[in-house]
Amino acid sequence: MDPEALWPVSEHPRRGRPPAHSRAEITATAVAIADTEGLAAVTMRAVAARLGAGTMSLYSYVPNKETLLELMIDEVNGDHRLPTTPTGDWRSDLRQIAHEQRAIMRRHPWLPAALPARQTLGPNTLAVLDHVLAVMTPSGLAAQARLEAFSLLTGFVASHTSYELAQQRAIEAAGRSPGELLDAQARYLRAAVADSRYPHLAQALAALDGDHNPDAVFDRLLNRMINGITPDSE
Repeated sequence: MDPEALWPVSEHPRRGRPPAHSRAEITATAVAIADTEGLAAVTMRAVAARLGAGTMSLYSYVPNKETLLELMIDEVNGDHRLPTTPTGDWRSDLRQIAHEQRAIMRRHPWLPAALPARQTLGPNTLAVLDHVLAVMTPSGLAAQARLEAFSLLTGFVASHTSYELAQQRAIEAAGRSPGELLDAQARYLRAAVADSRYPHLAQALAALDGDHNPDAVFDRLLNRMINGITPDSE
């Protein structure tokens, strides 16, 4: 995939009859299908049908599904609400970005699975990366290390959000409330460790604070992740 062809720095005006559709319209339609039906439902045929167009007519805007996926990822990355300037508290700013990522991934449940297949960086993604580099400047990390740290953070958010979404689907499929399922899991674990076969696990379970609120769990893990980001010299 040629990023220079996919993301031209300058758009040249198209001569002749105005196009029937636009790349932005096709991308937005594909995102809408993925949001409601899943990524597997996104095909050129499905997008064309939603637009009321012929399938072959879309290939002049988007040559294949791989390219469409790149466009979709960058489109939803435009959902980030980036402040004009960082606050100077890089850990706090990074937490805010991570929360934005999680919210975007929950609105677009297909996104965590799509990210590993991404081959290019579109303009919305570049804007996020530029902001992250600015946010993390006070951390003392070199530019490459800042990018690597953000990559690790994004991987954590994607993995955790995927887990949250999978748990949510499992709970819905079981027809039980989250509280009922957690209570059943707690009873099972208490019984499993009662005979001293798992002493370290028993100690750990006894020390749990019992707060299983998804937002609280995410915050605890996120704080550990961000607090572990330090300059290599430390």
